[in-house]
Amino acid sequence: MNNPQQHLSALRDIRSMMEKSSRFVSLSGWSGVAAGICALLGAYLSHGYVYGYKNLFIHEMSASRYDSGISLLEVLMNTWLFWIAAGTFAAAFISSFIFTFIKSKKDGTPLWGKMTKRLLINFSIPLFAGGLFIYKLLHFGTFGLVAPGCLLFYGLALLNASKYTLAEIKYLGYGQLVLGVINLGFEGAGLYFWALGFGVLHIIYGIVMWYKYERDVKNSEA
Repeated sequence: MNNPQQHLSALRDIRSMMEKSSRFVSLSGWSGVAAGICALLGAYLSHGYVYGYKNLFIHEMSASRYDSGISLLEVLMNTWLFWIAAGTFAAAFISSFIFTFIKSKKDGTPLWGKMTKRLLINFSIPLFAGGLFIYKLLHFGTFGLVAPGCLLFYGLALLNASKYTLAEIKYLGYGQLVLGVINLGFEGAGLYFWALGFGVLHIIYGIVMWYKYERDVKNSEA
C-alpha cells in the first residue's frame, strides 16, 4: 500500500468504522425535510384556531362542565389544536422513521442498537421534562410561553443527543434555542416562531445534511 491515495482511503474507512461504532449515523437528511414540511402544514392548519378565526373546541362545553372537575387533558382533547398537533407529530415521526430506515438499509448499518438506545434516552429526557413543564403552563393558562417552551426544550434535547449521532445536529439545537429565547419577547407570535423552528430550520438542516453526506455517497457510487 505505497500509493498515498490508498493510505488516505484506508484512513477514511477506519474513521467511518469508528464513527459507526460510536455514533448513530443513519439519520437521513430527507427525514429533516419531511419533518419540517409536516410542521409547516401543522402550523398552517393551526393558524385560524390559535388566532381566534375558528372555533377552537370540537364540542361546545358549558361553564358548569368546567366547574364539575373536568381534567385539563379532557379539555385539550376537545380542541382541534390537540388533534392537529398529534397528527403533525405522528406524520413527522413516521416519515422521519421511513427515510432513516431506508438510509440505514442502504448504508448496511443496523437501525436498532446500543447507540440508538443512548440517542433516544438522551433525546427523551429533556423532552419529557419539557412536556411536563408545558403541561403546567397550560394548566395555569400561560399560553404565551408554550411555543418558546417547546423550542427551548427541543433545542436542549438535540444538544443532549448530539454526542450520540451526527455532530451537525447540535447546530439545529442552537437554532431552536436562539428562536426560543427571542420568542420570549414576542409571546403573541409563538406560532410563527414555532413554524420557523420546527419547519424552516428542519428543512434547511435536512438539505444541508443530504448535500454533505447522502449526495457525496451517490457521487462516489457513480
